[in-house]
Amino acid sequence: MDPLATGHVLINNTRVAQGVHGQGEPLVLIHGTPSSSLIWRNVLPKLVAAGFKIHVFDLLGYGLSERPWDPTVDTSISGQVPILEGLLKHWNLDRVHIVAHDIGGAVAQRFAVFSPRRVKTLTLIDVVSFDSYPSKRTREQMEKGLESLVKAPSDDHKAHFKEWLLSAVHNKDKFTSSSLDTFLGYISGDVGQGSLFQHQIRHYDPKHTMEIADRLPELGKLPVKLIWGGQDIWQVPDWAHRLHKTIPGSELNILEECGHFSPEDQPEEISELVLDFIARSQG
Repeated sequence: MDPLATGHVLINNTRVAQGVHGQGEPLVLIHGTPSSSLIWRNVLPKLVAAGFKIHVFDLLGYGLSERPWDPTVDTSISGQVPILEGLLKHWNLDRVHIVAHDIGGAVAQRFAVFSPRRVKTLTLIDVVSFDSYPSKRTREQMEKGLESLVKAPSDDHKAHFKEWLLSAVHNKDKFTSSSLDTFLGYISGDVGQGSLFQHQIRHYDPKHTMEIADRLPELGKLPVKLIWGGQDIWQVPDWAHRLHKTIPGSELNILEECGHFSPEDQPEEISELVLDFIARSQG
């Protein structure tokens, strides 16, 4: 599957895969775990066609970006914010529209709280917030210890996480025939298996979102859109309603026949909602 992040840049001495598509007003897409910028592949074309210049990247430790061997390199939600800031500098962008999914949405929340003037609009899709993560299943695994999963035979690891990924979508056949194997490849094999735990799972810590929970009402000064899968079992819709109540003036759309990986299940609807929201927010 052809990547969207076709170039590479050094940010804080780490290599980050990034890409720019189209011409026009800048818009940044931020993916979550355990995916990559590829999750936007069916959303991006309509945004480009509508006259936006789309900026994508793979979070540090994810996808095609560097998987640092040094365990002191911070690939947590908080650690990804300086990566975003470095990319905005590389792209020469001051103010942008941001659309973010899952843990990428937590990165976006922190960025918007601390740098609100740099955000034109904020769209959060099935994002983690407050202490909504890790999910019940992942929390149980973490409590039992991750050592057995880290050292599991490759085939067992792939089987386990294939089932995990499939639980993130409503349309499993569509996902299986498209991007499932690519996402599974990023988190398995000689590099991916260990990297999944080092750079992603061990950082599933709600401290990153709880630190800013009391400041979320400040986001009401910005145009904020919430989009959620009605069948999301990773971040159940109750969290969408809590965010909606917490952020004054925010809008909320719940999509039916849609799981946690909303851009996989309903990319056309998401594209239309984002474009309509931005158009109305700019008058």
